[in-house]
Amino acid sequence: MNCSSLLLDQCPVATSGWGYRSRILHFQPYHRNFVICSLKPAAFSSLSVAESAASESLSRIGSLSQVSGVLGSQWGDEGKGKLVDILAEHFDIVARCQGGANAGHTIYNSEGKKFALHLVPSANGVSCKGRILSSDRAHLLFDFHQEVDGLREAELNKSFIGTTRRGIGPCYSSKMDRIGIRVGDLRHMDTFPQKLHSLLSDANSRFPDFNYTPGMLKQEVENYKRYAERLEPFIADTVHVMNESIAQKKKILVEGGQATMLDIDFGTYPFVTSSSSSAGGICTGLGIAPRVVGDLVGVVKAYTTRVGSGPFPTEILGQGGDILRFAGQEFGTTTGRPRRCGWLDIVALKFCYQINGFSSLNLTKLDVLSDLPEIKLGVAYKQADGTLVQSFPGDLQLLEQLKVEYEVLPGWQSDISSIRNYSDLPKAARKYVERIEELVGVPIHYMGIGPGRDALIFK
Repeated sequence: MNCSSLLLDQCPVATSGWGYRSRILHFQPYHRNFVICSLKPAAFSSLSVAESAASESLSRIGSLSQVSGVLGSQWGDEGKGKLVDILAEHFDIVARCQGGANAGHTIYNSEGKKFALHLVPSANGVSCKGRILSSDRAHLLFDFHQEVDGLREAELNKSFIGTTRRGIGPCYSSKMDRIGIRVGDLRHMDTFPQKLHSLLSDANSRFPDFNYTPGMLKQEVENYKRYAERLEPFIADTVHVMNESIAQKKKILVEGGQATMLDIDFGTYPFVTSSSSSAGGICTGLGIAPRVVGDLVGVVKAYTTRVGSGPFPTEILGQGGDILRFAGQEFGTTTGRPRRCGWLDIVALKFCYQINGFSSLNLTKLDVLSDLPEIKLGVAYKQADGTLVQSFPGDLQLLEQLKVEYEVLPGWQSDISSIRNYSDLPKAARKYVERIEELVGVPIHYMGIGPGRDALIFK
């Protein structure tokens, strides 16, 4: 991923090193609302022949708009990071607008090396000076937020949400309770201890098993004095930076975390994330006007997965689900948890399209279906009495009771991982892609047919 600077604003963030084609440092000690990463100066490695061909194919598709976005259109883990990695070289800035280190991205570079990323793309040993910015409005995520996350899950007992326990939810709670501490507060260490004391006291009063001591406060303050010195060069008024960049006609790619079906408002509440992970979160996270947002690419697997608890209408239980799980290596990047697997849910995908207005789709992991003799598409929901459900319902009881109507398509039962031209795909694979386009009403421009960076077909 080659762009030019990184910016964080109002989502949970952190501080450690990684590896990624984006060539930037990954932070870990705060909760941010959005990130921008621009890496244009990166001249570290040349593209492989396959990557160069893919880049040329991308150009033939037509350039995306000045401010474009890549958003998840299922329950997360769709493979957004790979598309962002490829598209980034066509943009000046890459921005994260919500979420935190609960988002996991798996990337393979041109040498086949695997990188598991959790917040922003980065690389070990590469300078990020002048290329990564954190919003002064972003909220800090503390160690105690992670402890509180676990205590909340324990309280819920059998009805637990299934969070990553990275402290994201409690950090957002502190923000909404208006007692959160923001990145800009690191510039005022004279008032920082009192604000942190208020946060810790609140957690102490809420959870009997949370033990807050004066020594804890003293140690945290000392830690954050060091963090403040380290992070000062990266802190900026990113609303100003974003809007100035737009005025200067710089190209901006927004990378969404999680997905629409995990959105705090439109997802399967309460089994959702804590942020606005659909298109609306772009404006509220980055501080940009809706009118400047252009093309949005929805990323969707050729089947469906979700992690943790919550409704999953097209879930395949038993051996069928296991086959997809192991074929697709469906284990969480962040948690290692096995993902629940099922058929592609067209009803949920159309719902995501309605909310986000995608201009195109990226269908990922098409190759995972290659060994199946037949493939199902969940095309409609019906109530027990046969009544058609018009859209994806917000009523969880209805979701648990409804019946899914499927279309059955023939499988192609051949290896497609080396194919790079759409016309070379087996007829059954093309029929599957085109049927999804027909049902959803959105063109599929990108198809993933393997984990490698060049394993992408442009249509």
